[in-house]
Amino acid sequence: MRILLVYPQYPDTFWSFKHALKFISKRAAFPPLGLLTVAAMLPQEWDKRLVDTNVDRLSDADIRWADYVFISAMAVQRDPAEKVITRCREMGVKTVAGGPLFTSEHEKFTAVDHLVLGEAEVTLPLFLEDLKKGCARHAYPCNEWPEISNTPVPLWSLIDMKQYSSMNIQYSRGCPFDCEFCDITVLNGRRPRTKSKEQVVAELEALYQKGWRGNLFVVDDNFIGNKNKLKTEILPAIIDWRARRRHPFILSTEASVNLADDQELMQLMARAGFDAVFVGIETPNEGSLDECAKSQNRNRDLVASVKRIQKCGLEVQGGFIVGFDSDPPSIFRSQIDLIQKSGIVTAMVSLLSAAPGTRLHQRLTRENRVLGSFTGGNCSLNFIPRMNHDTLLDGYRHILETIYSPGQFYQRVRTFLKEYRPQRKTGIILRTDDVKAVLRSMWFLGIRDKGRRHYWTLLITTLLASPRKLPRFICLAIYGYHFRKVAAFEIRR
Repeated sequence: MRILLVYPQYPDTFWSFKHALKFISKRAAFPPLGLLTVAAMLPQEWDKRLVDTNVDRLSDADIRWADYVFISAMAVQRDPAEKVITRCREMGVKTVAGGPLFTSEHEKFTAVDHLVLGEAEVTLPLFLEDLKKGCARHAYPCNEWPEISNTPVPLWSLIDMKQYSSMNIQYSRGCPFDCEFCDITVLNGRRPRTKSKEQVVAELEALYQKGWRGNLFVVDDNFIGNKNKLKTEILPAIIDWRARRRHPFILSTEASVNLADDQELMQLMARAGFDAVFVGIETPNEGSLDECAKSQNRNRDLVASVKRIQKCGLEVQGGFIVGFDSDPPSIFRSQIDLIQKSGIVTAMVSLLSAAPGTRLHQRLTRENRVLGSFTGGNCSLNFIPRMNHDTLLDGYRHILETIYSPGQFYQRVRTFLKEYRPQRKTGIILRTDDVKAVLRSMWFLGIRDKGRRHYWTLLITTLLASPRKLPRFICLAIYGYHFRKVAAFEIRR
């Protein structure tokens, strides 16, 4: 059996890092971890190839080679995924689709031959057994959340690691919180399911043996869902492994803001090599937090929480949302103030959108307020807001225009660097790509960019006052270039 695994292209979004990747001569930020894991679950004797269309072109010859084309995608990849499905259908090659996009709206993909939904640990074996018998069904729904203690190491041999700026692994699935707008609990449940320390170390070792050195993203939607296991098993195991391997990876992940309440956990994460964490801040408005059941953020000094995390050596990257029913007219100014005061340099601001299956989507459906399909984009408004539509869009664009203006952006970088306490131990050596990034930043940001005065002022200040923070400054300055490009596009829409 010949299997072609295809990952559709990402549009140009905040998280695509398309404009930043040019500085380090990479084509994509992360490889398709889900497809690589599925590939490892397929029979070993099958012939497998993978085409990540963010890195390579999908040719007709690739499709003709395959007996089946496996596709995985998220909502933001809907249009490219549909194009791949259409090409395969026109060429007479059967498709097998799974992942968040297809699991959430499987009824809309009638052109797919086989839908393997939910988590592959449950549904893929059922599909493979029926395929062997010659009676494979159209859809394999999944109504359970399996343990992931037997999930295999991804099949890294299918990709060219040199094309990516970071590798990724998964430690857990599920989140103990149940925010109204979030589809994580719909897809993965509220009980955090985790891998063993042996599994985590095996995945780290597999990447190390493949020659990877550098950034590693732990893709969990809430890495700290099971704090006790992290502190007693997982993080000590990572710390020990990194010490034996001379600290080859710099790790990042996603977590809830209550991370700031656990000093021991933050310190262990920093010792384990974590230097950044994405946190869902969402909004400073208590009424909006009540509305979306974001209990972990309520009655909290969000700025102080962010700074506690950053003082432990973890850069906080934040998600923010406008468009809640409870948002007052002042929300746009409040969001800007929160972002600037907290020093969150990487601030992703989105319009609220109702993902299928979420409690938000269910509520808005009952209220006859849902307008269209969920696209997964930051500027995707698929319901009728309480606030005037034009006021909301204008306010959203004003936030982007303000926080990514050179003056405001570099001021946040300055605020962050004052709080940031990077760990000293690292085995990452200066690579050719790093040198390219520095030189290209000097050209594009120090000469051509309209924020060049701010760039040089802060670069020189950082070099003189705290040279260990210079790599972080260069990275953030490059991110800012990308964010300004994307924000400018969103503002024009």
